[in-house]
Amino acid sequence: MTDWMAAAERAAAVATEHATEGDELRRLPAPVVEALKDEGVLRMCVPGVYGGPEVAPPTMLQVIERVARADGAAGWCVMIASTTSLLSHYVEPHRAREIWGDPRHVTGGVFARNGVATKVDGGYRVTGRWLWGSGTQHCDWITGGAAGDGYNGSMWFTPDQVEFHDTWHTSGLRGTGSLEYSVDDVYVPDDLASQPQVTGPLADSPLGAFPDMTLLAVGVAAAGLGIGRHALDAIVELGTEKKPQFSSRTISQSGVAQAELARAEATLRSARAFLLDEVSQAWDVAVAGGKVDVAARARMRLAGANAAEAAVKAADVAYTLGGGTSIFEHSPLQRCLRDAHVVTQHIMVAPRLYETLGKLHFGIDIDATMI
Repeated sequence: MTDWMAAAERAAAVATEHATEGDELRRLPAPVVEALKDEGVLRMCVPGVYGGPEVAPPTMLQVIERVARADGAAGWCVMIASTTSLLSHYVEPHRAREIWGDPRHVTGGVFARNGVATKVDGGYRVTGRWLWGSGTQHCDWITGGAAGDGYNGSMWFTPDQVEFHDTWHTSGLRGTGSLEYSVDDVYVPDDLASQPQVTGPLADSPLGAFPDMTLLAVGVAAAGLGIGRHALDAIVELGTEKKPQFSSRTISQSGVAQAELARAEATLRSARAFLLDEVSQAWDVAVAGGKVDVAARARMRLAGANAAEAAVKAADVAYTLGGGTSIFEHSPLQRCLRDAHVVTQHIMVAPRLYETLGKLHFGIDIDATMI
């Protein structure tokens, strides 16, 4: 039985070593990709029936967090690949075995229905362009949401069918390689055109009962938590050594720094506990064969948004306390700041989510489709 936290530790060691390189390459370096494959953390949602590890979501979040603590980009790619592998539940079994049967196969892509599907004999012709293709350059299979001619779901492509566009020039999470990709009039057979909302899960696994968009959201939050933890680790290390200019005391001896660090620590730990508690409760329902209802999904989404926000606060505090040291490219504090602020821009944890969830708490009707 795999010790997933030990696997995360081993992957994290490689990610730490190559974090700066990934920032420069604007994609994960090959040694990091290989390490993540070796440890199996890029396919955590593949069910056992297809030879997958079928990792419980609370454990998966901690794996994502640990790798992101080493390097935000690597943790993010773990999150994207593993949440994408949840789609293995909705692909025809013989195709699922083709895509995920090899333990080193990696999947990624975008669920948004940016593609146009035109029905033809035996399948569809698909044209589309998708943003935010995190980690797609190291994927063996790539998905893209599409709609048209009565179809609404996720199409599957091989890398040779996809064109990548060099659009990923960003402030943070540079190593994720989240560029745009497109397909032009590509033929996709019916059995590679999945429709989760129509078929429901085709594999027997509790993960099939866990809401996919919610899992994506809490995964994003877990990556944020890892980045926030890295920031606090970094300021503690720096704070015991650095004496700010014109000061005879180290940062760690400053009362202001002590109080700010303690507040950030409390905020981050509380957010983490809230997230893991809500996800654990929902997972218990799924394992028992129950339905994870809208209220439970909303609580997880609230916990996710709160966790991402807490991570930004931690990164901001650490960066500020680091003073001039924080601004240099060699400092992890500047990378954590940049990466954490990119996390909160993701639609799954963006601040505007609070309004939607607040409406629900007041008993006001909302569109719960994406919750």
